[in-house]
Amino acid sequence: MTDDFLERFRDPRTAASIARTLSGVVLSRPVTIMHVCGTHEHTIAREGIRSFLPDRLRLVAGPGCPVCVCPAGDIDLAVAAARLDGVIVTTFGDMFRVPATDGSLEEMRAAGRDVRVVYSPLDAVDLAREHPEREVVFMAVGFETTAGPIAASLLADPPNNFSIIPSLRLVPPVMRFLLERGTGPVEGFLLPGHVSTVLGRAGYRFLEEYGVPGTVAGFESTDVLLAVLDLVRAIEAGPPFRVTNLYSRVVSEDGNARAKETISRVFTEDDASWRGIGVIPRSGLRPGPGFERFDAVRRLGLVRPAHAVDVPPGCLCHRVILGDAEPEECGLFGTACTIRRPAGPCMVSSEGTCRARFEYRRARRGPEKR
Repeated sequence: MTDDFLERFRDPRTAASIARTLSGVVLSRPVTIMHVCGTHEHTIAREGIRSFLPDRLRLVAGPGCPVCVCPAGDIDLAVAAARLDGVIVTTFGDMFRVPATDGSLEEMRAAGRDVRVVYSPLDAVDLAREHPEREVVFMAVGFETTAGPIAASLLADPPNNFSIIPSLRLVPPVMRFLLERGTGPVEGFLLPGHVSTVLGRAGYRFLEEYGVPGTVAGFESTDVLLAVLDLVRAIEAGPPFRVTNLYSRVVSEDGNARAKETISRVFTEDDASWRGIGVIPRSGLRPGPGFERFDAVRRLGLVRPAHAVDVPPGCLCHRVILGDAEPEECGLFGTACTIRRPAGPCMVSSEGTCRARFEYRRARRGPEKR
């Protein structure tokens, strides 16, 4: 894919033309569209795309940030592992500062425990090989996109002192949950670009069973504007609805067969808790037969606190990731909850909705205290 090709999607004149068309749409009734991707939220917030939406259209952020939906209890397990002598806990950078019941991994490192940020699960595997005398635990957080590389790392003959704390979540089950919960109806989905590279367009056919349109989109402003326009036109035209793929330069019909096969070889679907939401059936992954030895929870005898605190008092993260509230509606937003002092996970992760709104609010309005 050449730079010239990508420039077509970054041309401000093209984006402006689509924005004018979108702004001119007249909706016959109020409509809510949800995206399920933290990177889409950054594009939307950075480019001010909500200011181009037609009247009566609401574009909300859903549970598209894997760090944000990681329950406090899973982080508590990593904190418990960090407290053990002879254990190195590794994690992605986004997880480092996420608050949980017993503090964060950042606080554990400040207290002298060995917690390290890695850029891939293979970095953690290499660390285990370098320190055969110690247990190396990787905090395995992510959606389908991340599950593939983590599965591959477990298939690559890691040393016996390597294990993971599984906190992997699947996107289609939470979308089904959103459609079935009976409140805050979502009438169309802006589908995630990254996850869709694995699932393909076919991974969302279930939306057609619910009578809801979906559009797979890339991450340039032109991509997002086109996808929103596509969804609005579909909703106004009425059923039957289809899932369309406007990111065909990256996403295929059936997705990445090799990644899906690798995930299925290593992991088994399981009921899983989503932060502040509760347990969603078959929405998570745990090490399957033959790979249980890599489960750090079993291996190290880790125990969650009896009463894990997913949502601190006053925090609306759980409502933000359900699309029920905007970050600006939270009384903590930008005051008691900032990037440097986050109260909830949505302000920590680079894919968090609150982080995006706060970051680009600063960019538009000038410097603010972080």
